[in-house]
Amino acid sequence: MPKIDLLSAPVTEGSDYPAEYATAFAERRRVRLGDAAGITAFGVNLTTLPPGTVSSLRHWHEVEEEMVVVLAGELTLIEETGESVLGAGDAAGFPGGVNNGHHFANRGTAPATYLEIGTRPAEDRCHYSDIDLVCHDADGKSWFTRRDGTPVPSGRQGDDA
Repeated sequence: MPKIDLLSAPVTEGSDYPAEYATAFAERRRVRLGDAAGITAFGVNLTTLPPGTVSSLRHWHEVEEEMVVVLAGELTLIEETGESVLGAGDAAGFPGGVNNGHHFANRGTAPATYLEIGTRPAEDRCHYSDIDLVCHDADGKSWFTRRDGTPVPSGRQGDDA
């Protein structure tokens, strides 16, 4: 298996959420390891989350499955049933189709680094638990709507997942 050069791997910073939500995630940094390796069936990101920030809007996917493995620092997993603290070596997984809105908060004083691993289904919908927003993915494109289907202008410059 070819070694990935972390210095030349694609990097995304912030998020591709609509503008009204995007600024809260401006400091999130993802090294796109899966893209660097040419992997298309699933994504792998080496993500760094500074203190005082959250990983994403609280969400769940109809199809995509996700897993997070903490490598350094500490994250608080916030989901429907409460909160759990994860440190280096801890992991959490989220099967598709389970209405359990989740995200991670870095409440510590040091950056947290973790692997995000997720399937890349051809079609999916991501529901945001705390706000009136849905992300649709189909035919290689992504777009946002309100829950009633009303379009929402996107801040996307490429796929966020």
